[in-house]
Amino acid sequence: MKWTQRLRTAALLLTLLGAPFSSVLAADSTANVDPWEGFNRKIFAFNDTLDRYLLKPVAKGYQTVTPDPIEHAFSNAFSNLKEVRNIVNDLLQGKLSQASNDTGRLLVNTTLGLAGFFDVAKHMGLAKSDGEDFGQTLATWGVGQGPYVVLPLLGPSTLRDVGGIPVNSLADPIGRVDHVPTRNSAWATELVGLRASLLAAESLISGDKYAFMRDAYLQRRNYLVNDGQVEDDFGGDFGDDGF
Repeated sequence: MKWTQRLRTAALLLTLLGAPFSSVLAADSTANVDPWEGFNRKIFAFNDTLDRYLLKPVAKGYQTVTPDPIEHAFSNAFSNLKEVRNIVNDLLQGKLSQASNDTGRLLVNTTLGLAGFFDVAKHMGLAKSDGEDFGQTLATWGVGQGPYVVLPLLGPSTLRDVGGIPVNSLADPIGRVDHVPTRNSAWATELVGLRASLLAAESLISGDKYAFMRDAYLQRRNYLVNDGQVEDDFGGDFGDDGF
C-alpha cells in the first residue's frame, strides 16, 4: 500500500536526519521553552476566539442532544482508529509488548466491538494505553523538544511535535477515506466530540489562560514521552491527540 511505503520512507529520512535535527532542538532543560511567546499569544487569541464563538457552542449542542451512551460509543470508535497510529509508533519505538497489546485491542474492538463502538478488549485484559504518536517517537530517537508553539486551528504544540504531523497524518485511517464529504464529516465529528469531552475540564483553568494551557500541554507531553514516569496533574485530555 502506498501509505505504508510513504511511512517507511518518512521514518527512514527522519532517522538519517535525526542527529542534526536533535542538535538544533536540544537544550530543553536550559532554554526558554516559549521564546516565541508574543507570536504564540496572537495565535492563541485567534484560536480562543474561534473556539468561544464556534467550536464550544457546537460542542455544547452536541453534548446536549447526544445521549451519553451514543457519545461514548463515538469516542470509542475514534479511539479505536487511533490504535493504528499507536501500533506504528509502538514498533518504531521498539515497544513490542505494547504493540501486541494495541494490535489485540484493534482486532478485538473492530470485530467483536462492532467497528470499535464498544471497548470489548478492556474486558479481555487488553488495557487502553495513553497513546503513541510520532512526536513521542522522535523523542525516543533523541530529538529535543524545541520551543513551544501555538498553531492556527491546531493549538498547542512543540517544534518536535510539529515535525511529527506528516507521519501522524499518514497513520490516520480517516485521512485515507476517498469520499471527501465522508472524510470531512468524520473529522468534524471527532473534533466536536473531543471538544465536548473537554467542557468539564474548563473549571480547572485559573489565572493566565495562555500560560495555564501552555504548562498543561507541556506537562502532559512530558508525561507521555516518559511513559508515565513523571507526575501529571492534568489527566488524559491534554496531548493525547499529539497530532
